[in-house]
Amino acid sequence: MALLDRVPGDSKLYIGGLFTLRRRDALEEAGVTHVLSVLRLPLDQRLFVPFKHMVVEVDDVEDENLLEHFPATNQFIKEGLDAGGGVLVHCAMGKSRSATCVIAYLMQQHNISAEEALSHLRKARPICEPNSGFMSQLELYGSMSTPQNVEESPAYQRWVFQREVELSRACGQAPDAEKIRFEDEHASQDSVDYELRCRKCRRTLATSQYLTQHASASSNSDPSKARSCAHYFLDPLSWMRPELEQGKVDGRLECPKCHTNVGKYAWQGMQCSCSEWILPAISLSKSRIDEVKPQSSAATGIRRPPGSTSMPPRRGPSKESL
Repeated sequence: MALLDRVPGDSKLYIGGLFTLRRRDALEEAGVTHVLSVLRLPLDQRLFVPFKHMVVEVDDVEDENLLEHFPATNQFIKEGLDAGGGVLVHCAMGKSRSATCVIAYLMQQHNISAEEALSHLRKARPICEPNSGFMSQLELYGSMSTPQNVEESPAYQRWVFQREVELSRACGQAPDAEKIRFEDEHASQDSVDYELRCRKCRRTLATSQYLTQHASASSNSDPSKARSCAHYFLDPLSWMRPELEQGKVDGRLECPKCHTNVGKYAWQGMQCSCSEWILPAISLSKSRIDEVKPQSSAATGIRRPPGSTSMPPRRGPSKESL
């Protein structure tokens, strides 16, 4: 009788497809006590007697959010192995969804990258191949240092916000107001290189930590292209709330102090003057803004985000690590 596909190592961790559940003799011989099902198909519950069973109902599609389930699936696998039993992780084919969950577990347990975990897993089951969306989620999970609670990670929250923006774009509408992430309400008191101030009234509208770099304007690109960009693109900030929460697809941004038009936004994206397409496009016009070195930066090294008085500590990786 062919053995189950066992992940190399000391633990009794197995991976397979739906038909693996019908190999009762092999499951018993392997000492399987826990079964993790990662699929949405109707399941015959008789297949899971007498195992402890957990189901994660997801489809094998690139835009499915499997990342949010990693802490729970990791905990389920760990509980089964720590109790001395065997754990079978399966999906329909034992190729993408189940592989993704096993990789997430290996990453957390052994502090390895997604690629390293996939290479290790393929020693047991060569067909393993998470879809590209799941691989991106695994890479993000690694950059977040595989936290026990992904939903508290700023990196995860930004990723969810970006997904919401992309979904709204596909529907031709603005994101729901309650789902907009205003970055300065979550960030720490990071040091900044410069402030962006309204040229008319000198009100600080943003700091360098909230700028979103795009390919043509990044420091690794041709400096002449960076200078050609007519806008600063940045994260949503709390002073923009009255405008961004109106549900409009695009509009103007006014300085909250002097009400001068200082920029614009387009949830559907816009093309920068350097030809790069930006999504979402929230921008300040360079012709209406001055870059100013904060006077206190040399003394303290930090500045509070614009418009805030106190900020909660930031947990998770910095934007530079993403």
